[in-house]
Amino acid sequence: MEIREQLSDKLLDNASKKCLLDIETYKQRALVYSQMEGAICVLSDMQENKSYIYKSHAAAELGLTMGENPTEIESIWEEEMLKKIHPDDQLKKYIHELRFFKLLDAVKMEERTAYSVVSKIRMKDKRDEYRWVKHRMFYMYSPYNRRLRFALCLYNIAISSSSVSDFLIINTIKGDVVVKDKLDYKNILSPRELEVLKFVGEGYASKQIADLLSISINTVSRHRQNILEKLKVKNSTQAFKDSFS
Repeated sequence: MEIREQLSDKLLDNASKKCLLDIETYKQRALVYSQMEGAICVLSDMQENKSYIYKSHAAAELGLTMGENPTEIESIWEEEMLKKIHPDDQLKKYIHELRFFKLLDAVKMEERTAYSVVSKIRMKDKRDEYRWVKHRMFYMYSPYNRRLRFALCLYNIAISSSSVSDFLIINTIKGDVVVKDKLDYKNILSPRELEVLKFVGEGYASKQIADLLSISINTVSRHRQNILEKLKVKNSTQAFKDSFS
């Protein structure tokens, strides 16, 4: 199962007891965030499997179509934006969001609003070049069924690559960093090993990875073994978990 499918299974609300929070209230908040911060704001509704995308002028800088504001899509995944994210950052983004969900699941209901994700990612702009984007994410839980109802994501063009640390979970009330990446993949793995690890995380078998990279299955197996040794984990899937623990 791909990492995004795992995340969807966790996020989408199939509970029989529905949340009665007013979607219009949260749509208005998303609009205000977008206008005040010059951000692209995505409000995802886990109960309805829908998203509302509010675009500021930053959208044009990233080469995104403006369209209606908000743009409503029948999915919690904003494909137009996600496909612009660098593949390495996209995979880490999914893994970290899964980590965020699991962390909040273990936190008391009344304490969950204190936590958010702050990260930097690379996204292609209108010139088809990668530039740094600051990404923040907040989860909002229902008081009616105590399940996750809304996710709010903000995308701002970053001032520089050093303006935000990689993939942090923070407690905004205490100003504490709760989770920070343990591993810098690029300083540990070779470019080819990073490619193999990306495909492993997306659920591809070794034979499929060999075909995609035009290398032998024995070479894929050697790369996978090197990844395990370098990251000091028992299997390739565990590599992702340990990198974000």
